[in-house]
Amino acid sequence: MNSSNEAKLVLVQPFIMTLILLLITPSSEGAITCGTVISSIKPCLSYLQGSGGKPPQPCCDGCQSLASAATTVPDRQAACTCLKNASQKIKINSQLAGSLPKSCGISLSFPISPTVDCTKIN
Repeated sequence: MNSSNEAKLVLVQPFIMTLILLLITPSSEGAITCGTVISSIKPCLSYLQGSGGKPPQPCCDGCQSLASAATTVPDRQAACTCLKNASQKIKINSQLAGSLPKSCGISLSFPISPTVDCTKIN
């Protein structure tokens, strides 16, 4: 390879890497990311896998943070889809998940459920 081709390759590589990242990154219309959703709800995992009681305060704080972040319909649908997918992959107590917002004294505009149709969230 001559130096001209090497220079072109050096210039094209960042573009190709960016394109690949854009293609493999899940897209969402909402500004909220699944990473944000999971980070918010992560303190709830042991509670959701347990048998009940009162959710720990960090869990409720995360739920409140999620409720505050999911302000638009696309945000709520993206958060709902993320939680739905996570609840299908991780064994959780569905009743605890469904009642989590109420147990924390907050209002979440969508249910935490492995069977919810997130496209109907508005």
